[in-house]
This record gives sequence, C-alpha cells and structure tokens, in this order.
Amino acid sequence: MTGTTAPRKGGRWIERWEPEDETFWKESGERIARRNLLYSVLSEHIGFSIWSLWSVMVLFMGPAYGIDPAGKFFLIATATFVGALVRVPYTFAVARFGGRNWTVVSALLLLAPTVAALVVMEPGTSYGTFLAVAALTGVGGGNFASSMTNINAFFPLRKKGWALGLNAGGGNIGVPVVQLVALLVIGTAGAGHPRLLLAVYLPLIVAAAALALLRMDNLAPVRNDTGAVREAVREAHTWIMAFLYIGTFGSFIGYSFAFGLVLQTQFGRTPLQAASFTFVGPLLGSLIRPVGGALADRFGGAKITLATFVAMAAATGIVVYASGQKSLAVFLVGFVALFALSGLGNGSTYKMIPGIFQAKALARGMSGEDAAAYGRRLSGASMGLIGAVGALGGLGINLAFREAFSTSGSGTAAFVTFLGFYAVCCAVTWAVYLRRPAAAVLPTAGTEAKPQLTSV
Repeated sequence: MTGTTAPRKGGRWIERWEPEDETFWKESGERIARRNLLYSVLSEHIGFSIWSLWSVMVLFMGPAYGIDPAGKFFLIATATFVGALVRVPYTFAVARFGGRNWTVVSALLLLAPTVAALVVMEPGTSYGTFLAVAALTGVGGGNFASSMTNINAFFPLRKKGWALGLNAGGGNIGVPVVQLVALLVIGTAGAGHPRLLLAVYLPLIVAAAALALLRMDNLAPVRNDTGAVREAVREAHTWIMAFLYIGTFGSFIGYSFAFGLVLQTQFGRTPLQAASFTFVGPLLGSLIRPVGGALADRFGGAKITLATFVAMAAATGIVVYASGQKSLAVFLVGFVALFALSGLGNGSTYKMIPGIFQAKALARGMSGEDAAAYGRRLSGASMGLIGAVGALGGLGINLAFREAFSTSGSGTAAFVTFLGFYAVCCAVTWAVYLRRPAAAVLPTAGTEAKPQLTSV
C-alpha cells in the first residue's frame, strides 16, 4: 500500500505517507508530491492575483472616483489586513478537510471578490462599498497559508527549501501577472475598463478548482491537532520567525501592493506609465524565491536570511536617497532590488521553520521518522501563524505610506522607518540563529542534532 490512495469520505486520500523513507520516496512519494505541488502552485497563483487585485484597481480609479491617494492606500491596506487574518484558519483547514478538498473550496471562494468587484467597479460607488469589496479579496491571501502547510507535509526535510520556495514563488508570481494583465487592459482599452481585467480571472478560477479536484490528493496522516497548535503558540521560535517573515514577505507583499500608487503619487506617473513599471519588481521577487530556498538548503537558512537583510537595508538606503533627490531612475533601481532581495529572504526564512522544529525533535531524543513527523507537525501548525504575522507587515508598509504621503506628499519618511526595521531584523537573525545556533535552536546541544543545524 506504499504511496497508494484509498477512498474515504470527502475524496481521494493517501493513507500512508513517509517522505523521509528513501525507498518510499523513490518508488512513489516523489511523483505524487510533485503532482500535488504543480496544482497547488496553480491555485495559489490565482489566489495571489485576486489578493493583490486592488493594487491595480486603484490605477483605474481616476478623478471621477473622488478618492485621494490616502484613501487608495487604505483600500490596499484593507485587502492586506484581511488576507493576513484568514491565513490562520486556512492553515488548519488542511488538516480538517484535506489538502485537496480545501484547495478546491479555497479556489472557488475567489469567485466572490472577483464577481463583487465586477459589479461595483465604476464611478459613483461609495467608498464604503469599495472597502467591503477590497476586504473580500483577502480570501486570496489565505490560499498561501493552506498551500504551504499542505506542501510542507508532502516533502522530506532535505527537499523542503526547494519545494516550499517553488510553491510560494509560483504563487507570488500571481502579483506581477495581474499587474501585467492590467497593463495590457490599460494599454489597449484604456483606464476606463477595469471590468475587462476581472472577466479574465473568472474562468481561471474555475479551471484551478477543477484541476485540484481531479489531480490532487489528501494526506490522511495530517490530522487536525490542537495540541500542535497550542505547542506552536507557546514556542518562542514561532514568533521570532514571524517577526523575521514580516521583514521578508511583509516587504514583498507591501511593496507589491503599493508600488504603482507610489509611482503615481510621488513621481507623477500616469496609470499606463505606472503599470509599465509595477510588475517588474514583484516578478523578480517571485522568481528568485525558490533560489532563496535552494541556497538555504545548501548553506543554511539563517546565513542567507542575514545576508538578505543586510542587502535590503543597503537597497533601502538607495531608495531614501533617490526619494529625497526625486530621481526616478535611481529610485527604480533601489526599489526593484528590494523586491528581489525580499523574494530571496522569503525562501530562506520558510526553509528555516521545518529545520528548527526537526532539530528540536532530535534534541528530545527522537530519531528517524518520529523526528520527521514531529517536525512536520509543529512546522505545519506554526506556518499559519508565521504567514499571518508576516503578511501584517504588508499592512504596516501601506499604512506607513499612507501616513507619509498624507503629511509630506512623499514616501521618504516611510522608507527611513523600513531601514530601521531591517537593521533590527539583522540583529535578531544574528543573535538568535547565528551567534550561538546550537543553544538557540535546541534545548540542549548534542552531536546528533548538529547536522540539522545546517538546515536552519
């Protein structure tokens, strides 16, 4: 029965799953895991596009809509906030309903914000209505948490950096793709036709749900484990990693949502000109995320994460200079570098999570599949919390931009704040995971556990 599926109530279920077993992995596990990864990426990709919908909807909202830049930033922030909140229940939905089953449901839920935006997107609609519809798009942010939790369970520890990076990177690309589609619509039909963009996504949502239904699997060993949730909440490393993820993913999603509006507001770009630049940064950040995971697999997540934060601080310094000098060319160089570096850090930080918890299992005297199962159990439970807190970083970025533009008409003050935050992230990464890694990650240091520290 190795790697075979058996029918159970609710759909296709795999009863036995032991990815750390080399024989199991080579005979059937890898093939099944890769198939589920493919369709998970597709669904998460569409989810990210819908979650970031208002980053491009605001480009269609000309003077006739009567909404100032601060109001537009708040629309974006609302979508970010709701997307962060729903990540927690989405994480645990995988264990409750099954990864395949929940992927189908979560994909179909994307129809609600898309249809709602299709109905209300016109001048004369009240700001409160726009806020409500922007909030609905938050369900797209939840798709990331359930997808990452599901894929984390499918792959062995030695492959998690690559698999999680590819899964998340493929999903993250949904941000630049929706921006490219918006550019195409604005460039051909004009800024007065946002409904064309929305109409493109309706059949894609249905296709993603149908493919998940037909091609994905549920893992029976993944059970809803309230004990794991309680343990993850009490674990200090859950919250430390959540803080670091604010710096990486919070930056990526916050900048992705705000980039076009910053170009319009600070540099006077037209909707078409802004859309022409907006997609570049998120695209690079998405493509490089798997590279961050792969580098973490090889050199250690903490080392790559620290190097990333140092480079992000340097890039932010360039952006602060360009913002003060009103140099669009230098600004774009610094901002695009921030996107690429945040993507690299996204991959390395998420690789650290399963490595930390498996190292703790080894320190408790576990070994083999028992240690691997403990690592999957705790890392899966913690990922929703880490992903939710990290996404709140995007909310913070958009609120910081809103405040900066409201008070000074420039984003310079916001960027100075981000620079200080990256400096703190550098200090935390070094102090907790590099200065004394064995003592920090493990209750007691031992020779058996040391090989796992490379994964952290």
